[in-house]
Amino acid sequence: MVSEYLKKNTAEYHDAAEKLFNSEKIFNKTFTLEDYKKIINTNYLMLLHSEDKIFKSLSENFKEKLQLDQRKKLSLIEKDLESLELENQVASHPLEIKNEHEALGMMYVIEGSTLGGNVIAKQLSKTEGFDEVTFNFFGCYQENTGPMWKNFKEVLDTEVTENNYSEVLSGAKKLYTFLLNVN
Repeated sequence: MVSEYLKKNTAEYHDAAEKLFNSEKIFNKTFTLEDYKKIINTNYLMLLHSEDKIFKSLSENFKEKLQLDQRKKLSLIEKDLESLELENQVASHPLEIKNEHEALGMMYVIEGSTLGGNVIAKQLSKTEGFDEVTFNFFGCYQENTGPMWKNFKEVLDTEVTENNYSEVLSGAKKLYTFLLNVN
């Protein structure tokens, strides 16, 4: 199953992202609004550079099965930028997607950040100093976060054959690398 393959082979990137964003501070309630602004700004840059390209790289088959119209997050994170009084930026880093399988790997990173973001939003909503934060991006799927993740993994696992695993992994690594270096 490609979802397990991706989880195993991107673990070091995931851990590096958690370290970059000071994730341990979220759970010990020392995460600050400045820490949150950094995580939102970096995720914004990732989406700004990738979301449209990813969606355009996917076939109608994937667009339908993944319900892409429900997975758009750029406008949501732009609302977070506005509420945090952060500036929108222009795309400045080239991000190339070679094929549909790389696009799926990149979506794995974004959908995974949504899954983790839901946990972050719940935790921060109980943290002092976050009373006025809206969590548009991290709370985007609300109570549907689990089902949306499950749907994404099922589509990947049923539609991606083993001979394409390396391309999907390449896309995931490419977007993780971008995320870790974009700030």
